[in-house]
Amino acid sequence: MKKALMILAILIAAGCSSENNASQQEDPQALQNVSLVLDWTPNTNHTGLYAAQDQGFFEEEGLNVEIIMPGEAGADQLVASGKADFGVSAQETLTEARVQDIPIVSIAAIIQHNTSGFASPVNKGITSPKDFEGKTYGGWGAPVEKAVISSLMKQENANAETVDIINMGDTDFFTAVERDIDFAWIYYGWTGVEAELRGEELNMLYLTDYSEKLDYYTPVLTASENTIKNDPKTVKAFVSAVSKGYQFAIDHPDEAADILIEAVPDLDAELVKASQEWLSPKYQDDASRWGEQKQETWENYAEWMYENELLDHELEADKAFTNQFLPNKED
Repeated sequence: MKKALMILAILIAAGCSSENNASQQEDPQALQNVSLVLDWTPNTNHTGLYAAQDQGFFEEEGLNVEIIMPGEAGADQLVASGKADFGVSAQETLTEARVQDIPIVSIAAIIQHNTSGFASPVNKGITSPKDFEGKTYGGWGAPVEKAVISSLMKQENANAETVDIINMGDTDFFTAVERDIDFAWIYYGWTGVEAELRGEELNMLYLTDYSEKLDYYTPVLTASENTIKNDPKTVKAFVSAVSKGYQFAIDHPDEAADILIEAVPDLDAELVKASQEWLSPKYQDDASRWGEQKQETWENYAEWMYENELLDHELEADKAFTNQFLPNKED
């Protein structure tokens, strides 16, 4: 009986396989549905993704990509659990995830160097980490924030315990600095550019000016170990299309901005245009190709996190990222 059931199952599977093959032959243009979850609301970090969708680069690779918001569950969790095929994350959060045995991998660096730092209105008088003493910092409540502030202040023999750290939640930077904070951690490519448009001068302390270990990849594209192992063809197709999308944004920042504005009409068009002009040259920057990642960069930041007691144990950096799906440099 068991043997008969096994033979029946094999015959059914073979029949389904034949039907699938026949279906694909009848419709060679059928696209594979995949999902991509963002890390935050759409902004110019994501322009290449929308450009790939608008310009038909995903379709050329046989993909129909749905771009979704993270919701309460973060992108890392959705990708690791298989509820999303690909995601947008950052080296700092992915490093923590890997150390906690969450099986996700960075498959491309969206921006080659860290463009974030601590910003404050010029009237706050904060021109160096030492000036953080006695000031109020507004953040999102992550342990890494205090660690970064402390490490920068330590370089100038300043007392980090005098900094009042509060969680400012969803309050935007400009409202917060007028109300109850002195400085915050921002991406200059968005909030800094917005300050320029508002005519509000900022003092900006970039993390990369104080430590090469803080020059990490943020944001990055991710996939799960399971997807990489079992469906590398789809991963390669996805990364190929996204690479074309970011190359389009590098070569045509104004048109790319228009694509993002059309896709997400609630965005401030003037801000998107200005931000895109500032950010487009920084996607690839000094790398030999868009998306390239260095093991040294992963090791440096993980070492910094471990030294600052943000990780339970050291990261196996070579398992946290891969360049294998990036198009060849001559492509």
